[in-house]
Amino acid sequence: MNETVTISKREYDDLKRFEKVDKELLQDIAHGIKDILEGKIKEI
Repeated sequence: MNETVTISKREYDDLKRFEKVDKELLQDIAHGIKDILEGKIKEI
């Protein structure tokens, strides 16, 4: 059974923006881990 909720347009827009930021952040982290595993990062 699906439930529905009502939120303001502003809150909806904020949630969509946060979702985009979260996806970009996860991609950046994944690329960073890949670089580390491939030895592309030098220790300072």
